[in-house]
Amino acid sequence: MSLSEWLSTKRNISTSIKQTFHQVNLNVPEGLWVKCDQCGLLMYYKTLHKNLKVCPQCKYHFPTSSQDRIKYLLDNNSWTPMNYNLASTDPLGFSDRKLYSSRLIDMKSKTGLFDAVQTGTGTINTIKLAFGIMDFRFMGGSMGSVVGEKLTRLIEYATEKNLPIIILCASGGARMQEGMLSLMQMAKISSALYKHREKKLPYFTILTSPTTGGVTASFAMLGDLILAEPKALIAFAGRRVIEQTIKEDLPENFQTSEYLFKHGFIDLIISRLDLKKYIEQILIMYQ
Repeated sequence: MSLSEWLSTKRNISTSIKQTFHQVNLNVPEGLWVKCDQCGLLMYYKTLHKNLKVCPQCKYHFPTSSQDRIKYLLDNNSWTPMNYNLASTDPLGFSDRKLYSSRLIDMKSKTGLFDAVQTGTGTINTIKLAFGIMDFRFMGGSMGSVVGEKLTRLIEYATEKNLPIIILCASGGARMQEGMLSLMQMAKISSALYKHREKKLPYFTILTSPTTGGVTASFAMLGDLILAEPKALIAFAGRRVIEQTIKEDLPENFQTSEYLFKHGFIDLIISRLDLKKYIEQILIMYQ
């Protein structure tokens, strides 16, 4: 074999290997690795889920779903949903870039929920309670007529059955697509809570990031004890709106749970990792 023939053979073999390599389809699933937004730690997704979606290095609390919250806080197989199929319509025929009715359909398919809150009963170490969990994934956890109705029914049921209530808040506020109907929910829920309190039954709120707008201005701040996750955004109006109104710069940690705790607006800041344990102790104390 001549030198030129030998080189030609080598080139053909090399080309064949490259073509074979490119034809191999490596199906690597997405989302196997998660990067912490706070400290940049790269971790395997199972590690994050095992740690209740709290970064093991810097303790940053990742956003999580209402389904996960139920698993984290309640005893296994104790959750009984209420009014699960209650869903918003489009009472005002609202439309911006997209029809409100179309947004609702999209949210239902993406989240598997009918609206931005789940309500029901469950147990924490066998102590029965009524539990409402808002879900920010559904239109920013906004409070429309269905959110207000479901929470009101939950509170009325708890009042009738003499149960303590916990509402976990994660919301951008009232839902603008329902106009005045959404704002009415603030008074409706607060009125139901007043009747609950008349029976001297405990009511606790857990504020997660974010809790803002009409939710903060109503039931989120009416708890006998107001708990919050670390570094949660808790506010009524936006930071920029306040700065433009008062013509002053606000502190760096303004509208965080730590800032509100320092100024007496909330009672406890508790990590998600310890939340179930502390709630159990609080329920025992109030019993």
